[in-house]
Amino acid sequence: MQEIERKFLIKNTEFLEDMNGFKIVQGYLSNDPKRNVRVRIKGDLAFITIKGMSNESGLSRFEWEKEIDVKEAEELLKLCLPGVIEKTRYEIASGDHTFEVDIFEGENKGLIIAEVELKSEDEAFEKPEWLGDEVTGDVRYYNSYLSTQPFAAWSI
Repeated sequence: MQEIERKFLIKNTEFLEDMNGFKIVQGYLSNDPKRNVRVRIKGDLAFITIKGMSNESGLSRFEWEKEIDVKEAEELLKLCLPGVIEKTRYEIASGDHTFEVDIFEGENKGLIIAEVELKSEDEAFEKPEWLGDEVTGDVRYYNSYLSTQPFAAWSI
């Protein structure tokens, strides 16, 4: 399956004040950009995901995901490479789309990213006023990169 998404930084988080998010913990069994393998616990669900390399625009790439037992995911997280990602996700409806807003914790504290999944690379979507700069295709904002090069260590 092809994943098509755009990523943005967030200007402010005031719009999240009365919303409930859910915790995500994820690690990587493989960090190879051509085929990374992620284990994720998302609330009370767990998944194993394989992602291929992004296309030239950074908008799309192959993604395969399968739900697994949470206990299995907890065991697999113990085998993951160093640099587990922790974040709180909020799902925000905007027009016909849903933005996933991630507030990172731990070594990536201070980073807030919104993603929107699309059906095609040129699909139009409403841009909420809280969206900041687009970072689609910038590998620094891939979770797999953040697991090895955390936001706290960046010199911006």
